[in-house]
Amino acid sequence: MQSIRESLCLRDSSKEFNLEDIIRRAKLRSQAVRSAGLERTEGKPHQCKKCRDETGYIIRNEAGFEVWTICECKEKRLIERLFSSSQITPQFQQKSLADFQLGNRPQMIIDAYHCTKAYVESFSDVRDGRQNSISLLGMPGSGKTHLLMAAANQLLADGVGVLYFPWVEGFNDLKANFDLLEDKIYRMQTVDVLYIDDLYKGRGKPTEFQTEQLFAIINYRYLNNKPIMISSERDVEEMCGFDMATGSRIYEMCKDFTVVLKGDMKLNYRLTE
Repeated sequence: MQSIRESLCLRDSSKEFNLEDIIRRAKLRSQAVRSAGLERTEGKPHQCKKCRDETGYIIRNEAGFEVWTICECKEKRLIERLFSSSQITPQFQQKSLADFQLGNRPQMIIDAYHCTKAYVESFSDVRDGRQNSISLLGMPGSGKTHLLMAAANQLLADGVGVLYFPWVEGFNDLKANFDLLEDKIYRMQTVDVLYIDDLYKGRGKPTEFQTEQLFAIINYRYLNNKPIMISSERDVEEMCGFDMATGSRIYEMCKDFTVVLKGDMKLNYRLTE
């Protein structure tokens, strides 16, 4: 009967490698790869001294076993990557609910603030449901972008992926390279949260291209219960006038967290400060 040792032998042409050879060669390869990695990083300081940028380290637990522990820097790196890929500029990454000025502001703006705050606080509970989105609609200069940017920043800090899409600039970018259109639309469909700023801004009526692409994005997110955040000078009736299918989906997704800001120039902080 063939021994276990003999059965573990591997033959390649005229060469024979036993188990010890395989283990020895694997160790040598591992050491070579590690040495190469050390050479590449030599002279470069580690961002995290605790784990030496390995995102984890080995500790000995109470039972005396060595176990791999995730380093605190891993979550920090994730959040940094989320902010980097969000398309939110460094200036707007500083926006927060705490620095939104409420003093002497009309009640509708105060309502918009509390609606946004409630949305952020309840996001983990509503994110997988049908009414998982928020819209702030109406008067320009009323703080809609500030509030939703603050909400986006808080979600990013909590580890939720957010993609910022300003309507006018965003569609100019989509049309700039049609070879990348499919990939960009797919990302807008699948990101954790999509923030569309100034929806339907500009011309009186959206183009056929804008209408088709917006429906593809909203419909995918509607069917898959993926949240959206919408700021727009248009109300739901106007949105449905452009495209009933898209407008009605936005309404259903946002109806638990919607504030419509209508009134005189006092709502526009740019004209009152």
